[in-house]
Amino acid sequence: MAAISSSLCFDSSSLSSKTSSFSDNPLRRFSATFASSSPISRRKISCQTSSLAASPASVDAQAKTAKKDFLHITDYDKATILKILDRAIEVKALLKSGDRSYQPFKGKSMAMIFAKPSMRTRVSFETGFFLLGGHAIYLGPDDIQMGKREETRDVARVLSRYNDIIMARVFAHQDIIDLAKYATVPVVNGLTDYNHPCQIMADALTMIEHIGSVEGTKVVYVGDGNNIVHSWLLLAEIIPFHFVCACPKGFEPDQKTVKKAQQAGISKIEITNDPKEAVIGADVVYSDVWASMGQKEEAEHRRKVFQGFQVDEALMKLAGPKAYFMHCLPAERGVEVTDGVIEAPNSIVFPQAENRMHAQNAIMLHVLDA
Repeated sequence: MAAISSSLCFDSSSLSSKTSSFSDNPLRRFSATFASSSPISRRKISCQTSSLAASPASVDAQAKTAKKDFLHITDYDKATILKILDRAIEVKALLKSGDRSYQPFKGKSMAMIFAKPSMRTRVSFETGFFLLGGHAIYLGPDDIQMGKREETRDVARVLSRYNDIIMARVFAHQDIIDLAKYATVPVVNGLTDYNHPCQIMADALTMIEHIGSVEGTKVVYVGDGNNIVHSWLLLAEIIPFHFVCACPKGFEPDQKTVKKAQQAGISKIEITNDPKEAVIGADVVYSDVWASMGQKEEAEHRRKVFQGFQVDEALMKLAGPKAYFMHCLPAERGVEVTDGVIEAPNSIVFPQAENRMHAQNAIMLHVLDA
């Protein structure tokens, strides 16, 4: 594991905070207790009500101008990403305490578009939105058929008039771009074939909890150069760390994304075909399925090509005793990772899965200005 040169911490002097409109904010009450038990510096968070008023004729125009989306990590600067992660830590602590009085989404609804089905994405978004007072509506592949039965721009406009926020998990990245373009409410990228920003925010949160930082660490991804890799590369454009993708020849990540991350000059980026060399000194060894949704017809071929890229006990031993194992799930045990690695004490796969909800809660709080 590479030595951590600096910690990802949250300095209240560098981040602006909103003035609370509430005299008895449960997050404010709880944060003092939580901060005293944590080694990581915290800023206190507050919630703010909006006093904006607009005539019906100008609602769409004003909403479009003011709204925030969460489509790529690089849509935000480092300070904002750290602020969102800070908020995730504090809201998670509040929910873990059993306090359910913080209801910033009360009276709000979220439309969840699923062109690709998913257990974790649906449950984490729906449960998280509910725990903070909101109501989420599931729209499965047969409910909308976006781009087939109805144009994406029409779906965006209609759902914006019913809901306060839209989350979409789709195949084509252009679909999430078009949704955000035409929606007048915030749009959150729940996954596309190109990237998965909510997952990487959850991963960063998990690293902060277990390592203390993302900055200065070495993260080694072993497997297919897919949307998870692209998301790590995007994060590497704004937070400095060492990222290595070890993949078979022909399965490298998008070259433009790699080049852009390297040219940003923030992080050390390596693409290699040697997983054994790559994992030496890793803080995190990360894996994903070799054949993602929509690639299952290639599964048998990929199993042959990816021989030697399984994360097993021998590979983790090369990484070193302090290396953690992460996987975005679902996992094919015995394929890209062994059962022993997932069940090992240094596996943080399930805290990582839980943190999908907490990271996403913070993302939604941010885009809704709640």
